[in-house]
Amino acid sequence: MTFITPRIAFFLLLLTSFIWGMEFVLVDLAIEIIPTHTFNALRFAVAALSLIPLFYFSKETVDHSQMKTIVLAGLFLGLLLFVAFYTQTEGMRFTSVSNAGFITGLCVPLVSFLGFIFFKQKASLAVWIGITLATIGLYCLTVGDKFVFNKGDALVLVCAFCFAFHILLTGKFVDTMPVIFLSIIQLAAVAMYSAIAGYLDPSPSFYFTGNAELAWYQQLTTPIVYAGILIAGILGTAYAYWAQSVSQTLLEPHKVALIFASEPIFAHISAWFFLDEHLGLLGIVGAACIIIGMLVSELGDKQHTPKVNVLDQNSSL
Repeated sequence: MTFITPRIAFFLLLLTSFIWGMEFVLVDLAIEIIPTHTFNALRFAVAALSLIPLFYFSKETVDHSQMKTIVLAGLFLGLLLFVAFYTQTEGMRFTSVSNAGFITGLCVPLVSFLGFIFFKQKASLAVWIGITLATIGLYCLTVGDKFVFNKGDALVLVCAFCFAFHILLTGKFVDTMPVIFLSIIQLAAVAMYSAIAGYLDPSPSFYFTGNAELAWYQQLTTPIVYAGILIAGILGTAYAYWAQSVSQTLLEPHKVALIFASEPIFAHISAWFFLDEHLGLLGIVGAACIIIGMLVSELGDKQHTPKVNVLDQNSSL
């Protein structure tokens, strides 16, 4: 029997942000060797497969009368993730990493805004203060005074909307659907969409034809590539979206988005450690604003009564 509390859910999501931020350098290096569609297809296939043992040993029950609804929900959530990951990566071909980081981070305020527009969800004053601080922090951390909107920025903005809708809809689905099974369906869907997109691309998108140093099979078997696929697939994808689904049975979508706003901090730590990049004064101020915003929202929101989920072997969660 396992007790899942809002506090545990908070740290599960914070660990997810840590993994996403720290894997940034590894994924960036892998994408230089193989195309985006190839990496995403393999990454999400590994992620889906790695959750099957967890599904088996958890003995999660699936209502067969609900199977069609679960599959359709997983396919739609997977489509949102596919578009989000593709537009973010493709957008970075035309814009700076800083712009991409800030615009992706816009999913934090977008979750509350879209939640209010489409689902009439309300957040407390503490949450709005936290969101404001986190948005200011993201701006200072990743953009500063060099914000310029271009084609790449527009693509990454699509990514931010997709992530925001994914968080909102996950919050809707996990209350009535088995978490692990739903995660497997949506991750497998992203792998399928990525493989189809790579196949339909007019150029051979499963490998780089212009890479004279490495043949296609060497590109796929380069240590940095399969290390990136395994780490990003198992930790950055399988664990991450399982943790998000479980945590959203207890945490409101706007809180989930706010915790995910800490990802750029960990990304900068990774870049500093491996690439000798430095935050600077404005970056430090931005990181501090994000942390304070998370704490204000987490500790100051008295509007929602804390819940505890008891997960046992016969539970559907």
